[in-house]
Amino acid sequence: MRRLFYHPALLIGLALTGALIFVALLSLVWTPQPPTKMLILQKLRPPFSHGLLGTDHFGRDLASLLMVGAWNSLSTAVLAVAIGAGLGSLIGVVMAAVRGWTEALVMRCCDVVFAVPPILSAMLLGAFLGPGRFTAIIAIAVFMVPVFARMTLGAARQIWTRDYVKAAIGMGRSRSRITWVHVLPNIAHQIIVQITVQLGLAILTEAGLSFLGLGMPPPAPTWGRMLFEAQTYLEQAPWLALLPGLAIALAVLGFNMLGDGLRDLLDPRVH
Repeated sequence: MRRLFYHPALLIGLALTGALIFVALLSLVWTPQPPTKMLILQKLRPPFSHGLLGTDHFGRDLASLLMVGAWNSLSTAVLAVAIGAGLGSLIGVVMAAVRGWTEALVMRCCDVVFAVPPILSAMLLGAFLGPGRFTAIIAIAVFMVPVFARMTLGAARQIWTRDYVKAAIGMGRSRSRITWVHVLPNIAHQIIVQITVQLGLAILTEAGLSFLGLGMPPPAPTWGRMLFEAQTYLEQAPWLALLPGLAIALAVLGFNMLGDGLRDLLDPRVH
């Protein structure tokens, strides 16, 4: 805890991500107005004239839309990164233990998957499954798998060269036990940092998919769709684009700073 205060980036990241999580959870039980409630006579009201942040072109309360959008974006990103991190880390540690031609083949497959952008994956999945939250989660998760696989493989390879691992091999320990007892605990901090950074990227990607109409369908509020709908009213009501854009920027900034701070805090090589 004492070291925590020597990492201002970590403190700022904790504050931003903590605020995001608090707002997202709060939206499950309370919002200033029902997010789908339309008041046409109150449309395009600026901040503080009708509600805290004004209204959109349908007269919906912007503060409520942003709060619910925070939950939709965060939950989608968390599920996608959890799937990608789980599968990718498993592939990485297993391939580090197996080695040989199997490792080379699996890594080349990961390279092929990594070469396909998540937006293109979502478009292909949308053609079969239709646009929606499930499509966005799978598209982002598929993109995350090779990221975690390559990172985990590189970190696990270094652990396999350590003397205590060689001693465990000499004692007759199985590779699966060595992976569970020695490899995973020593690369856990790198996986945690990577998860934190990828959460920010996942939120940004989800916003891009929603902007293109490949995310959660209406009337579910998402930050990306709010940006898309605000294009027509940029001159008349610029806050419609400014507020969700600022929310996305702060969320991504928070997770990136949190990841950088955790890397400095958890990495044993940093003093």
